[in-house]
Amino acid sequence: MSEIRKDLKYTKEHEWVKDEDGQVSIGITDHAQDALGEIVFVELPKVGDVLERSSIFGAVESTKSVSDLYSPLAGTVSEVNVLVENEPDLVNQSPYGEGWMIKINLSNNRDLDTLLGPEEYKKLVDGE
Repeated sequence: MSEIRKDLKYTKEHEWVKDEDGQVSIGITDHAQDALGEIVFVELPKVGDVLERSSIFGAVESTKSVSDLYSPLAGTVSEVNVLVENEPDLVNQSPYGEGWMIKINLSNNRDLDTLLGPEEYKKLVDGE
């Protein structure tokens, strides 16, 4: 059973979002990393890149497949986790901790209201 944290928001594409007063951290969920299998490569954007909501911001390559990463929110990349670029298995080991991907400064805080809460995300995962 995948971990679904109560303090996060989620997307249907299996990204998680943690709001930290207008700056958000983004990564992939425990369910996503489990479905992907061993992650061997992570491609992330550069600091300063402007992301549109639902735009591709990077990719994750595992022993099974390559998956695009979609930005759940619009904003400007303020930080990139270079650790996961150098050690992609951190995403498998700690998807909600050391395996975070990027931080962005939001263009519109109200966009957070469009994301799934933990209960809604659990229903989505259970239905797959």
